[in-house]
Parts: sequence; C-alpha cells; structure tokens
Amino acid sequence: MKKWLIAPALFFLFVCFSPEKITWVALGDSITYLNEHQNETGNRITKGYMTMVTEKLPHIHYINQGHNGWTAARIAEKIESLNLVKADVYSVFLGTNDWWGGRPVGTMSDYENNTGFGTLYGSFRIIINKFRSLNPDAKIILITPLQRVDFVYIANFKNNAYGSYKDKKGQYLEQFAAAIKDIGEREKLSVVDLYHEKKLAHSKLMKFKRLKDPQTGKYKNYSYPDFVDVPFNPETDEYPYPVESIAMTYDGLHPSDAGYEVITKKLVKILKKL
Repeated sequence: MKKWLIAPALFFLFVCFSPEKITWVALGDSITYLNEHQNETGNRITKGYMTMVTEKLPHIHYINQGHNGWTAARIAEKIESLNLVKADVYSVFLGTNDWWGGRPVGTMSDYENNTGFGTLYGSFRIIINKFRSLNPDAKIILITPLQRVDFVYIANFKNNAYGSYKDKKGQYLEQFAAAIKDIGEREKLSVVDLYHEKKLAHSKLMKFKRLKDPQTGKYKNYSYPDFVDVPFNPETDEYPYPVESIAMTYDGLHPSDAGYEVITKKLVKILKKL
C-alpha cells in the first residue's frame, strides 16, 4: 500500500519540477548551418552550438534556421519564405557576411524608421518584427559576429577572405557587432557579445597558418599577426590550416568544437533562466 502512495507523489514532483518544454529557433548563417553539416567542415567539428546547448538543457528543442553564406540583408529580404514558426525563443547570429560583402551597417534611424534591408540596422528591424509577429512574448537573443582571421574554405582554396583585423570597404566588423549591441540595448534584448570575448580574440582563433616563406619558398608556421602579410596562392599552395593548427576556429572563421563551447556557455547562461 505504501508503494502505491509513494509513486503518485514522485510523479507529482516530476511534473511540478520538470522544466517546461521550450522551442528555440536559431536564425543565422554558416556558423549556425554547420550544426547539421559536419561533413562540410571536413569533419573538423563534431557538433555545433545548438546541439551543445540542448545537451545541457534537454528541455529545449531547437530548429536550425542557418543559411550558408547568407547575410542579414538576404535573410530580411527572404523572411516570408523561410517558413519561420512560432517559438518561445529566437536567436539571431548574423553580420559577418554583411561585413565581408560590403553591406552598409547603417544607423539606428534605419532601424527606428524600418527603412528596409539595405543596411544591417534595417535588416534587423525586419527580422525582429517577424519574430514578434509570430510570438509577441518570445525571448529574443542577439549574437554578435566573432572576430575572424584569414579564412580559407577547406573544399575550395579560392574561396578565401582576410580577417577582421582590417576594414572592408571602409567598415570594420566591430562596427557591425556594435550595431547589434545597440539594437539589443534599445529593445532590451539579451545580447551575446562574441566580438569582444577574449577567448575568441584574433590571436586565439588559429594556432598558426602554414605558408611558404617568401624568402626560402619553404613552408613555415606563422602565428597571428605574423601571417597577415604573407601571401597565399590558392592555385599552388597547400591548405594553410592543417588539423594541428585548429584552435577556436578550424579555418580562421568558423568555430571549432572549442569555439562552439565558448558560444554554448554564454547561451546556456541566458537560456537556463527561462
């Protein structure tokens, strides 16, 4: 008889104290997309930040809305065709492709006046408006771009880009991070500032870049910032980031498992409060 009394009590406690199920839509670019596409990294990652988060917070169910190579501008332009659904939490992890693509960051007036996807500020207004139309009570988390060093795509060496240590078309990536923080402050949204995270600083992203010494023609391991002005020829040179060079990113841009873990810890800190 006592066993029958104990079982309902335990069930009551389980129901009362189990975390409520939460649906999380993660909107982003390739850094989000790769969560389900480890093969496109040469299997240099084992899991992305969404998987890591939900391993720590299993009551959260995520929906990956990562779009490889997309800018915030393109996301905003195509927002009605993305099949976004009502969720309890939305996160936005965009901006690095806008910077590299030379898209203007704009000003807060672009956000306030909803001027369209011509600027980063305007693009974020469209995205946030869409989230609020789906669920006015949803939690919205903004994630700034992280710093980047010289990117070389592992599957196509000709797809490469210099890092955020210098400007692109007169704009620095830090300006895009600042704009996202600015929007978060205005709207009282949670912001994960990856750009100013010390663990993700330029010097922490890759252990070295293997390049030909211009004087000798022999391969040499250059650490940041020594590799910045050393030329790389995608037609003839070996891939400059061997496995042993991996640190917080695996290719100068996309996070490694260690990099994703840094992102995960920051998101878990916010999401566990829900």
